[in-house]
Amino acid sequence: MIALVRCTAATLLHSQRHLAPVLLFTGVLTVLTVNGTGPLPSAYASSAGALFLCATWLTAVVTGLDDPPRRAILAVSAGGAWRVLLASVGTALACCAALMVPGLLLPLWAGSYEVTPAGLLVGVAAQATAALAGCALGVLCSPPVLPRPGYALATALALVLAALFTPGLPPVNRLLHLLSGDTGPAALLAPVGGQLGVAALLLTGATGVAHQVGTRRG
Repeated sequence: MIALVRCTAATLLHSQRHLAPVLLFTGVLTVLTVNGTGPLPSAYASSAGALFLCATWLTAVVTGLDDPPRRAILAVSAGGAWRVLLASVGTALACCAALMVPGLLLPLWAGSYEVTPAGLLVGVAAQATAALAGCALGVLCSPPVLPRPGYALATALALVLAALFTPGLPPVNRLLHLLSGDTGPAALLAPVGGQLGVAALLLTGATGVAHQVGTRRG
């Protein structure tokens, strides 16, 4: 599996298709956090939102790197289509983990916040939640599930908007609402951790659905 993830990551880097979602993340994060002040969790609401958008786009890109014939050959060589899908998801998550570092540190450098260990833990958990949720939506809109780009784009936009703006919808809207409130970082650890669990379940379910749909299409 590690070799398959490395192969997928190398293909992604060589194709340079990662640049657009990474630039989106960088631009949104910079605009929303520069010269920021106030509670530290509010800054990480911006980081989480930016990473959510990037993760959705990046996962759709990673899962669509190979055309159907090459993907079928890769599935046979790897021992199953599910291994190829897991490698794609793992690659997207690894990229998101790397982006979490600037997402965690840039607000501290560009703004003026009171830094505490609890606040940093909240930032890590919030970004992990956004990454898992974004990857889940990206998997559901991937070419093996929605092979027509127009339908995939429309579905992705609808899901992203629903996740961001449906009041109280876990994990993304609920997470952003928690981070934007007046609750202290220590008190946010448990509820943000709960949203992280919801996001993990969402990605697990989305990956299972994508595998079933992709297998039937194949």
